[in-house]
Amino acid sequence: MLMTEHEGKNLLRAAGVPTPAGWLVERPEEILRSPFTYPAAVKAQVRSGGRGKSGGVVRVEDPQSAAEAAGRILDMDFGEERPSAVLMEPWLEIERELYLSAAVDGGAGGYMLLYSPAGGVDVEGAPPPVRYPVGLPRNFRVHEFRGLLSPLEGDSSVREKVLRIARSLLRVAWAHDCTTVEINPLAVLAGGSLMAADAKIVRDESAAFRDLGIAEAIRASNSREPKPVERCLAAGLMLIPMEGNVGLISGGAGMTMATMDLIQAAGGSPACFLDCSANPTPEGYRLAFEMLDGDPGVRSILVSIFGGATQMDRVARVIHDIMNERESAKPVVFRLNGTNAGAVQGIFDNLGIRNHATLDAAVAEAVSLAGGVA
Repeated sequence: MLMTEHEGKNLLRAAGVPTPAGWLVERPEEILRSPFTYPAAVKAQVRSGGRGKSGGVVRVEDPQSAAEAAGRILDMDFGEERPSAVLMEPWLEIERELYLSAAVDGGAGGYMLLYSPAGGVDVEGAPPPVRYPVGLPRNFRVHEFRGLLSPLEGDSSVREKVLRIARSLLRVAWAHDCTTVEINPLAVLAGGSLMAADAKIVRDESAAFRDLGIAEAIRASNSREPKPVERCLAAGLMLIPMEGNVGLISGGAGMTMATMDLIQAAGGSPACFLDCSANPTPEGYRLAFEMLDGDPGVRSILVSIFGGATQMDRVARVIHDIMNERESAKPVVFRLNGTNAGAVQGIFDNLGIRNHATLDAAVAEAVSLAGGVA
């Protein structure tokens, strides 16, 4: 269970790790009525990564720009999650960015400490961090970790502060049933002071039986409206959202990927990978249409299904009923081929639907209707 940055920093702060003075904001207008130090950072509070590269962290210079940034961020989605609040913090003038974490590692028999002198959003492209297999937190030896850090961190003052914070991360991990406690970046400020500029803390859901905080977080998560991807997985559909505008309902991973390639080649852009082959039932197809009809980015829908064991006349009757009930005005294009495909057009006739003779022709029309260049 991934905690938000604000929640994670509360745990770090209680353990003595230096963190910025933060303010959680749920309504942008609160910012206009409250004094705060500027420049400041406005940060989306979500349980997913990649906020910085997705516009979820913004520098602001005054209350008006802060309120506007908060409003924009609260209307954004990050990994299908919309933030319920933003975190405001003083903007840090960072001289260097370090990486430090404690994570469960089976090979270490407990926790592994990881440190890199190059942190920040591009840490994955940096050289691998130094690893110190601690195991149980009581096995942490300052001199051993210091020996590993010395070749990487020439500033002895910074190195000693890293050692103290590393011990605190192990305490947090052990006390709160965490699988990961990560600070990235661990900021070096003017004068050599260190500050946890961000916090990623993952708590072990299997420890809910002994930790009320984890149990309550799980209940809150289970009570929310399921995400589209979660609903599809529960129904046996495979949905992977993408950035395009041509929605695709297909059957079989190979057929779905080939159709996506054809959409791209025709000048369009697929809005999803949506494979219904594991649930080719009325309920499965209804859910697929519901997902794409409810996606504002989808401008047209292409139904591309090849049936071997699945009989196309049965699929056509299901789709006939769905199209009769459907309220969305989004255009739908069809290519149903395979077993009993000859009966499909007769089933579609009274609705004015055309089953295209070729997949290329169906793709071209779907791309054109979505506004692409077909």
